[in-house]
Amino acid sequence: MKAIILAAGHGSRLLPLTLTTPKCLVEVGGRAILDHQLDAVAAAGFDGAVVVGGYRIDQIAAHLSARDGGLPTELVFNPFWSIANSIGSVWAARAYLDAPFALMNGDTVFDAPILRAAVADPVTGVKLVIEPLVEPGLDDMLVEADGDRIVAVGKHLVGHSATARSLGLIVSTGGTTYADALRAVIGEEDGIHAYHHAVVRRAAETVGVHALRIAPDARWQEIDRPEDIAQWQHDHDALAGDGSGA
Repeated sequence: MKAIILAAGHGSRLLPLTLTTPKCLVEVGGRAILDHQLDAVAAAGFDGAVVVGGYRIDQIAAHLSARDGGLPTELVFNPFWSIANSIGSVWAARAYLDAPFALMNGDTVFDAPILRAAVADPVTGVKLVIEPLVEPGLDDMLVEADGDRIVAVGKHLVGHSATARSLGLIVSTGGTTYADALRAVIGEEDGIHAYHHAVVRRAAETVGVHALRIAPDARWQEIDRPEDIAQWQHDHDALAGDGSGA
């Protein structure tokens, strides 16, 4: 299984940090977000990673070249990064979508056990990793799940009841289900401006998407704003202080 990391966007909500630096290279705890991700992917036993870049991709290329071997990593260019939404990055990686993959946003730091559990799950098909919703955040991708079945996904669930939030982590065990849904969504009027979760919604409405729930003690952090970096550091320091480790 390969990891597909969507890291093409500008990251305007992290300005001024992203004024001259791509979002995936912003440092969290002294390390680039991308390094956190690739190290977790390697620790989870993936065969390799595909990074989809756009904004200042030359910096991403240089950063990947400077990493010390280990996980085989490819860099793919999304030429539509400035005019399309995240679905454009998924389209740029479409050649990898028939084989097993785990697709993730390039601004999220995961514990390796989250990725390991997602890969080890025995259910076949397309799966979305979620956690129970306590109080919705400003930019949460909301999910309605009925047991292990995804019912609806979106930032605004009109006519649905949000029960969980998405981690932005989508897993496929192979086949054309996800790629078929991608082609359908991006081919719609204004499809290039869709969030890539619209692909999951389409698959859920047709062949079905399985809900994967993370363990209660699993840690992850989306880095959308400077305060998210501060929150990660606060949580990291707290765990180090009580002896739980990083």
